[in-house]
Amino acid sequence: MKNPRTSLNGFGFPLNGCYGLVLAALLSVAASAQENPYQLITYWGELPGGREMGVVTGVQPDPDGEHIWIVERCGGNQCAGSSLHPIHKLDRDGHTVKSIGAGLFAWPHGFDMDADGNLWITEGAPAGDARGEPGLERGMGHQVIKLNQDGEVLMRLGEAGVAGDDATHFNGPAAVLIAPNGEIWIGDGHRGGNNRVLKFSPDGELLLQLGGGIESISRESGRFNDPHDLKMDSQGRLFVADRGNNRIQIFSQDGELLDIWTQFGRPSGIWIDANDTIYVADGMSGAQWNRGWQRGIRIGDASTGWITEFIPDYEVPTGSGIEFLAADADGNIFAGQVGRQRFEKYVRVRP
Repeated sequence: MKNPRTSLNGFGFPLNGCYGLVLAALLSVAASAQENPYQLITYWGELPGGREMGVVTGVQPDPDGEHIWIVERCGGNQCAGSSLHPIHKLDRDGHTVKSIGAGLFAWPHGFDMDADGNLWITEGAPAGDARGEPGLERGMGHQVIKLNQDGEVLMRLGEAGVAGDDATHFNGPAAVLIAPNGEIWIGDGHRGGNNRVLKFSPDGELLLQLGGGIESISRESGRFNDPHDLKMDSQGRLFVADRGNNRIQIFSQDGELLDIWTQFGRPSGIWIDANDTIYVADGMSGAQWNRGWQRGIRIGDASTGWITEFIPDYEVPTGSGIEFLAADADGNIFAGQVGRQRFEKYVRVRP
């Protein structure tokens, strides 16, 4: 294993001392200087009745290659008490063809689809977060819920409305990932949550825990501060957006730490396509959270870690920017802007 304390993602350059800081900055500048091959459609997608798009907290291309599924917070930033559907299936033109999930979620956050097309969605507000209070008042929150495409609940993990840090409780789980073998990976939890990553069997038996514990926020290798998203590459390696630590940590299926990447800024969301192209949403870099880095989407090679393209976010920050994204087979990117409450499409106009 490469030493994550002294190496940069397989580039072979040491990260210790000033040399590593300078190198990381140069790599970021080089990627930023490349011509942006994308054209932005600022507002994309139409919801039923023309209603307003809420904060988009998950994007998944449908296995049919013709549709995109999104999760949005019921026209605003909250679903507790709403009768609106938060889950939508959109066609290639952005028209909604199906909506499901009304009344099931309070503050939906993470989103994944399994090989059978089932939807997995997390309740991402941790204990003590005011955004979770409306849900807790209704006995909702701290769960991961599996649905079919008709909105029928097939499975629940965690106890509704009860935070905890054992095998049957979560604290605002931020992310869910279903591996090709059906195993369930969960990033638990969101800001101030348990700061751990869990692996469950397909039937919900806990198999592995990474990080977590008392005073669980940590900068140590293999531990976390706000594990915000999870994705897996073609080799079966698990990529964790360790957002609070401004890094991606990469693990084997058995939980062995394989590498740590810092060149993708402050990662909120990750997408890895069938060709192992990695797309990383950095919607929080800047003076407040990650000084000296620019917000935007960094695109690279998941095998090597090299950044090949950068889509800058030039707008004046309004809260956090892009936190959730996915790409289709043509390389078009679909992304949720959190602070600006809009759903965007980035169309690839140059190879």
